[in-house]
Amino acid sequence: MSPEFRKPAFEAKQPPPATPITDNPEQRLEAMYLQIWATNMRDLPFVNSALSVEAVGFRRWQPASTDHSDTDTAAVAGEGGAASPCERSGDWVGAVITPWFINLFVLPGGGNLWSDRRPGQRCHILFPVGPLEFIADHDPTAIVPAYQYCPLFAPPSQFASQAAARAAASAALEAMLMAPTVANPRSGSGGTSPPKPDSARRAFLRRFARP
Repeated sequence: MSPEFRKPAFEAKQPPPATPITDNPEQRLEAMYLQIWATNMRDLPFVNSALSVEAVGFRRWQPASTDHSDTDTAAVAGEGGAASPCERSGDWVGAVITPWFINLFVLPGGGNLWSDRRPGQRCHILFPVGPLEFIADHDPTAIVPAYQYCPLFAPPSQFASQAAARAAASAALEAMLMAPTVANPRSGSGGTSPPKPDSARRAFLRRFARP
């Protein structure tokens, strides 16, 4: 089969380089999704009326190094943490709760974790927990124009309260940034072996399937 037959019917245009966000994006994300909730989502049957819009645990994450050998993977190793807005010490990671989803997010903050991608394009980002698949989105008219998200619950129908949803989102975020201890069968000294992207994401999401 010739390569042209494997091309998608539609491919979004490459967006312009994202402007780094210098202050914590939680308020802007909440404003954006509150607007979507009020105008487009409120009356849909699959929303969970027990939940409200909330951004959870956003912080800067600074990779110690980035491996460019695979253009679909941003390799992340090291420690992340909060930083003052003027330091531009990394890109923003956090979670967002809405009545129709709970997702992990990556936003541009001037670090080397972020990469500009077409809307709908998927990429694997290697966090300490392992490589996780994120989906890019870009809307120049939105309050937050560019972001990448990793779906956790969509819809989040299993949560009976905002507190339960917040606990699950916080636990997922902390787990993403915490390196697991994985024995390497090829090493007699019990080293660590990075999991493959698909298996890492499945294992990660299974941990939060029953909050």
